Amino acid sequence: MSHEILLGVTGGVAAYKSAALASQLVQAGHGVSVVMTDSATEFIGPATFRALTGRGVATQSFPPHSHPLGPHIELARQADLMVIAPATANTLAKAAHGIADDLLSTLLLSFEGPVLMAPAMNCEMWAKPAVQRNVAQLAEDGIHFVGPDEGWLSCREKGAGRMSEPAAIATAIEKLLGE
Repeated sequence: MSHEILLGVTGGVAAYKSAALASQLVQAGHGVSVVMTDSATEFIGPATFRALTGRGVATQSFPPHSHPLGPHIELARQADLMVIAPATANTLAKAAHGIADDLLSTLLLSFEGPVLMAPAMNCEMWAKPAVQRNVAQLAEDGIHFVGPDEGWLSCREKGAGRMSEPAAIATAIEKLLGE
């Protein structure tokens, strides 16, 4: 069964894995709309996601020529599920506190369906009490999580904080969609 999935990509090294996730979801027959934070575009280009999804990539809260109601409204209304991968410490903190200062965080507040987050960050960051409080708050609010996993991190250390592999995220998505 085909579903509409919003893929939020934030500014972490693991953003490259989100391209593989987008490709897997499209190959499974889903429609995928990608929303990128400014920081995400420093790690991977929107052109990659346009090619993989066959759709434009939303990066602006107020695009000049599309989404007359605002992308945070229109994209939220058309999607069945929202996934944020990678979900950085900054994104977790903003989501836990209801901060809406960019397109992705505003869209998250507008979206009424299930949300899946795939955290990714340095192991020291993941272990911080503030990050763990934010994750606990989000879980209490009904957000679903996959990972993070343990393994080699871009900071050249091994530990918890590695974003789950795209196949594991896709499996979690299918479970949330009831497939």
